[in-house]
Amino acid sequence: MAYRTAINSVESATSSIHHHTNTATAVVYNKLARTTMHFNSVFSVLLSCGLAAAHMQMSWPYPMRSPLDPQNKGSDKDFDMSNPLSPSGSNFPCKGYHKNTPWRATAEYQAGESYNMTVAGAATHSGGSCQLSLSYDEGKTFKVIKSMVGGCPLDFKYDFTMPSDVVNGHALFAWSWFNLVGNREMYMNCANVEVSGGSGSKQSFENNYPDMFVANVGNGCSTVEGKHTVFAHPGKQVTYAGGLDASSPPFPNCS
Repeated sequence: MAYRTAINSVESATSSIHHHTNTATAVVYNKLARTTMHFNSVFSVLLSCGLAAAHMQMSWPYPMRSPLDPQNKGSDKDFDMSNPLSPSGSNFPCKGYHKNTPWRATAEYQAGESYNMTVAGAATHSGGSCQLSLSYDEGKTFKVIKSMVGGCPLDFKYDFTMPSDVVNGHALFAWSWFNLVGNREMYMNCANVEVSGGSGSKQSFENNYPDMFVANVGNGCSTVEGKHTVFAHPGKQVTYAGGLDASSPPFPNCS
C-alpha cells in the first residue's frame, strides 16, 4: 500500500526525465512548490522502500497499465508491473494487456530518428540481456530493432534508432529482459506507440528483422542462471557488455 501511495504521489515527477516533457515538468514544478518538505521526505522514504523491493520495469515509453503513467487512474494501474511473465506463458506477450487495454499512444516515433527508452527499479539481478522489439499484428509477432547483450538493465537508459524501413502506424513497442541471476524468468513490458516516416511494408519488415527471443515461458526454451543469454539473431543494432562481444556464441541453443 505504501508503494502504491508513493507511486501515485511521484508519477508526474518521474515523467519529467522522458521525451517531450515540457508540460509535465511545469506541472511537477507547481506541485512541488505547494508541497511541504516533511511531506516530500516521508514519501521519498516510502518510494525508496518500494523500489528497493521491486524488479525492473520499462518506465519510458509508458507501458500499458503502467503505474508511472499519469493518465492511468485507479484500476488501470498495475502495481506489479515489474513482475516477470508467468512461467506457464499464460500472459505472454505483454502480460496480456494488449488484449484488454484501450489503444492510446504514449510515444510517437519518426523513422530514422534517435530516441531512448528507460527502465526503473532496483533488483537488476546482476543484469542480463534485453531486446527492444516492435509488433504490428497485435502481439502475434515481435521483430527486434535492438539487442543489448549482457549488462542489461544495469544502465537505466538505452538509446536506439527507429529504423528507416519500419512500418507506419500503430505498433506495440516491447522491452524484454532475461536476468543473469535469480529465478529463470522473462520480463516484458509493452507500450502502444505511433510510428511515422517509415518506408517499409509489413512484409518487408517481417523479412528484414529477426523474431524476439522467447524463453522461460513454457515454450521449451530456458536460460541458465549465471550464464549470459546471447541472442542468436540480435538484429541490426547491437551493444555488448559483461565481457561479451560479437564473437560470443549464441546461448541457449533453442530452435
